[in-house]
Amino acid sequence: MTSGMKPILAMEVQPRARQSNYPAHFVDRVAGRQKRALGDAFGLTRYGVNLTVLPPGVQSALLLRHTDQEEFIYILEGRPTLRTDEDEYELAPGMCVGFRPDEAAHHLINRSSEDVRYLEVGDRSDADRGEYPEDDLVAERVSGAWQFLHRDGNPW
Repeated sequence: MTSGMKPILAMEVQPRARQSNYPAHFVDRVAGRQKRALGDAFGLTRYGVNLTVLPPGVQSALLLRHTDQEEFIYILEGRPTLRTDEDEYELAPGMCVGFRPDEAAHHLINRSSEDVRYLEVGDRSDADRGEYPEDDLVAERVSGAWQFLHRDGNPW
């Protein structure tokens, strides 16, 4: 490898210390979610790769639609429910799904009694905006970081 990077064990990447960037009002919905930023471990800047664990009863995010980001999810272990603003699907190991910008809002919910593990991959578009159709919340990327606002544009 010319970059000097060596293969690593994904589970040896430390989970993010902060479980969520959401305003405090929303954090309880994702409490217990664990993300390992695998892409960051290699210095990747154009897209992110996370190994995410959802314990029973935990959801991946608030129901969310991206305006510019593409996202891909691959289930490694467990049986999460993919919920969109249109339908629900039970997923199983080996299944995957992709989301293009401005399509269905989506998130995963672990309604099972076992942990769910999955890979999530998404580009890091600064033009992206997150829209949360069930909540008074929007997210905008400002200098690479998410800023959360009410739908009327006022900050949280």
